[in-house]
Amino acid sequence: MSHVFHRNNHAHYPKAVKGEGVFLIDDQDKRYLDGCCGAAVSCLGHSHERVRDAIKQQVDQLAFAHTGFFTTEPMEELADFLIERAPEGIEKVYFVSGGSEAVEASIKLARQYWVEQGKSEKKYVIARKQSYHGNTLGALSAGGNQWRRQQYEPILVDMKHIDPCYAYRGQEEGESAFDYGQRVANQLQETIEELGAQNIIAFCAEPVVGATLGCVPAVEGYFKRIRQICDQYDVLLILDEVMCGMGRTGSLFACEQEEISPDIITIAKGLGGGYQPIGAMLCSQKIYDIISDGTGFFQHGHTYIGHATACAAALAVQHTIEDENLLQRVQQQSLSLAKLLSELKSRYEEIGDVRGRGLFMGVEFVSNRETKAPFDSSIKLNAQIKKVAMTKGLMCYAMGGTIDGRRGDHIMFAPPFIISEHELTIMVDLFAQTLDEVLPKAIQSQQAA
Repeated sequence: MSHVFHRNNHAHYPKAVKGEGVFLIDDQDKRYLDGCCGAAVSCLGHSHERVRDAIKQQVDQLAFAHTGFFTTEPMEELADFLIERAPEGIEKVYFVSGGSEAVEASIKLARQYWVEQGKSEKKYVIARKQSYHGNTLGALSAGGNQWRRQQYEPILVDMKHIDPCYAYRGQEEGESAFDYGQRVANQLQETIEELGAQNIIAFCAEPVVGATLGCVPAVEGYFKRIRQICDQYDVLLILDEVMCGMGRTGSLFACEQEEISPDIITIAKGLGGGYQPIGAMLCSQKIYDIISDGTGFFQHGHTYIGHATACAAALAVQHTIEDENLLQRVQQQSLSLAKLLSELKSRYEEIGDVRGRGLFMGVEFVSNRETKAPFDSSIKLNAQIKKVAMTKGLMCYAMGGTIDGRRGDHIMFAPPFIISEHELTIMVDLFAQTLDEVLPKAIQSQQAA
């Protein structure tokens, strides 16, 4: 009997003992193809020698030094690496231990930025429905997924939410993709005017929405309009790239493809590739200067920020991605994955949509492709797919509540950047085998519901 408080106390978890490339291996020597990098984390796969060596060397030299007393070489080098490649205007990096911490720090920094200027009346963050920004209270408050929020609603911070840019379900008949994007972007302007620009701290959004929508990118022009609105009303723009950043969509920063620069960016997951817990918040020189020239002190912090070993691991991960041209590989393999998943869509009527960017692809299921009606939530289709896929040796990221936090099912694929063409084919074939087993039962349950 385990004394571990697991994520799901009704689940039985195999015990992972080893990793080799794109595979994880359990204590029964069963191999699992990591089709989702856990949660879009293990971008270099498992047991990459260069990263392992970097961690060992750093531990041998200096494992940890508290940032209240010291800076360290790996932290300085990693910050330099990121800023040299960051969007225009981004000049400073604040390291944390994960994505939720990065978002929490971004919200607090945005608030302090205005307080330092005597604008303490600014109190609202605007975000989007069906977004996910993390599980700390501030990050959860910014998130717009009702299933995640419902238990904690009475203790969440009051934040406002507008519609996501979700063309598959939001674009109206006869409306162009561009016009749709402008329409939903303009909801930000309407909300700012309703609340009063003097009361708005920031707008927070994922460039490609991951967990809760299943790899949904915005349509062309959406984020450019968002940037214009933020500038017009003196509102900070926070882009959450915890899941979609660090090469996952084919560029180091996902917002590069939107041709905009935010005021604050959050990153994690692919930053350290799972080799050590690490995340970061990057901000503009403008924001940094307000704090530096004011109190000089960001009123926030955690024990392990800037952890030397974590920074050394992340630096090795990022150098490997660059030295091995893995961003180009992501772009190339994205075409193959999109083709394979599109072929599945033509084979299964229950696949309503295939979308995403880079090696960050989502599959949304429907009970009726014409009406886009979802499967009944009691069927728990996504959970059934995940469970059966694991028996076949495939890890895929399954989520329900795609439409509104309660209805809808999707599966995400976010395999390691190193995945081969052959391994992609195996991954999708295992997925097809899973659907062959799960969908007939789901259809039967849907008809009985």
